[in-house]
Parts: sequence; C-alpha cells; structure tokens
Amino acid sequence: MRTILWATLTANGNYAQSGPENPPTKEALNDFATLAKAAGNFIVGRRTFEGMRGNGGPGPFGEVDIVVISRNASEMPGVTVVGSPQEALDYLRQKGHQTALISGGADIHNSFLGEDLVDEVIFNVAPVLEGKGLNLLIDKENYRYKHVTLLDCKPLGGGVVQLRYAIER
Repeated sequence: MRTILWATLTANGNYAQSGPENPPTKEALNDFATLAKAAGNFIVGRRTFEGMRGNGGPGPFGEVDIVVISRNASEMPGVTVVGSPQEALDYLRQKGHQTALISGGADIHNSFLGEDLVDEVIFNVAPVLEGKGLNLLIDKENYRYKHVTLLDCKPLGGGVVQLRYAIER
C-alpha cells in the first residue's frame, strides 16, 4: 500500500495553524478533497477530525473511508477508530485500498514518519510566515537525515505552491 502524508506548511516551514481568524486556503482544501476522493480514504487524528467536522455530518467526504487514530475515543459515528498508524493501514488494506492518505495533525504525521510508514509527502506551502507553528519531527530521539526525491512542484493558485516528494525507505 502506498502511503501519502499531506500537510500545509507556512513559508518558513512550520505547520500552518488554522482557525476562525486564519482559515486554511481554499486551494489547499480543494487539493485535499481531490486526493481524498481519489484515494477513497484518509487517516486523521481525533482533534483534527473534530475540527474538520464542525457541526457534524460527513461534509464533503461522505463517500470516503475515514480512519481516526485516537488513544481516548473508542467510537465515533461515521468513522472507524483505531489506536495506531499500523492499525489504520491494516484496516484500509483489508478494505482493498491501494493508497492511504494521511491528513493530520502533527502528532499523527510524526507517528507515521517515526515508524517509517510514509512513501510520499505532499507539502502545500502557504504564503504566510508564522512564529508559533509545529514542526515535522523524524526520529526526534536519534536525529537523522531522511533523503527525499522531488516528484512534482506546481502552483495551486492563491500563492500556494505544492511540493511532492518520495521518501527513501
């Protein structure tokens, strides 16, 4: 199974923190929706999913398998809840998916990267600088380089640039 980690970063490399006063760019959201529909799924952490869902209902993702990774929640309506990245991938593999889209947040991304479960990363670089963001950490105990190969680079519009890399595994 091919695994793709998708994230929006600021121009200075932090995770782009979104909220009511700073919503995600429509270009990045449209890209994510397109990728999720193509993959037929996405994996997300509980807090990120609750933020995505807002007032409830499936939103634009009613036809995709949504897998929520959580240590605390055991059940959430309309989604599958698992306890680890490997459980999420096993579930999607059993459902016949060829690709898994990992959508966030930072803890989920770092878990997948730390367990060497990511084949590609897609970074949407937003035209903003932010001083208090989170970062991707690969093996924070034993700092090491992880070589990547640029697969694609394209503008998404609105000043957002998408970088797609294959990760050496």
